[in-house]
Amino acid sequence: MKFVYTILFPIWVTVILTACQSRSTSSAETELLFEETFENGLDSSRWVVEIEPKPDSRVYVADGKLWLDTYGGVTVWLNYRLDGNVAIEYDRTVVIDTGANDRLSDLNQFWMATDPKNDNLFSRSGVFESYDSLSLYYVGMGGNTNTTTRFRKYEGDGTKPLIYEHDSRLESNRTYRIRTEVINGITTFSVDGQELFRHSDPDPLTSGYFGFRSTYSRQAIDNLRIYQLHD
Repeated sequence: MKFVYTILFPIWVTVILTACQSRSTSSAETELLFEETFENGLDSSRWVVEIEPKPDSRVYVADGKLWLDTYGGVTVWLNYRLDGNVAIEYDRTVVIDTGANDRLSDLNQFWMATDPKNDNLFSRSGVFESYDSLSLYYVGMGGNTNTTTRFRKYEGDGTKPLIYEHDSRLESNRTYRIRTEVINGITTFSVDGQELFRHSDPDPLTSGYFGFRSTYSRQAIDNLRIYQLHD
């Protein structure tokens, strides 16, 4: 039997908490922690936007999607701390048409992010280098104008070693289903069911925040779901 409890945050965000939901992923049961379809705008109590002060740059919701339309760097954090084994899924498209910021590049994300020196993670300007002091996992898919796809771990001391690279590249106007898992010291990053990265971390990050990251591009995001994974 499945019991669904729905909490409506004022005006915009719907969070669905689900108990006893059976779904097999990585041999784990799942519990839906958070769901966002961007049908009712962007709730500033749930989302924190850090955007580099550049012209023609904005983050907004339209047509039931979150849009990152920026000339410079941008991070959109979910203000919801994740703990333990989790899975994060969403749809994302790098749009190429006639927009001023249209550039095929930088489908990026942060996860399990914390600031070792500041309890308030959300204190940065959107400039990429301002995140170097954080502790987190990072994937940059199609970075550097779609010439690199990389996985890094930020160590929290300014170092961010390159751990893996992949030859996958972005396609314009293609909607990707992104899935990230953190489970028992292993984190994975998959695109449309294909696993690009798997990292068994001897010193794993087990708690922190998730953020959409990009720079100089126009991207649409939708259908975010976050699950707690139970062995």
